Amino acid sequence: MLWPMIAVALGFLGIAVLGVLALRVFAEVRRLAREVGTATERIQRAAQDLERAAVPLASRMHDVGRDRS
Repeated sequence: MLWPMIAVALGFLGIAVLGVLALRVFAEVRRLAREVGTATERIQRAAQDLERAAVPLASRMHDVGRDRS
């Protein structure tokens, strides 16, 4: 009777350890998702800034190209 009780206890402990590890993975996935969201917003802002900065430059280059013709 001792061995079945030990097997049940070890099975329970194994499931408990897996549960704790699953919670840690879940927390890290949520943290990673927040970081990805923040990085995405930063990239979008940088792309918008680049586009705003490129418009005047492109129009100047267009005018320079017309002057040479």
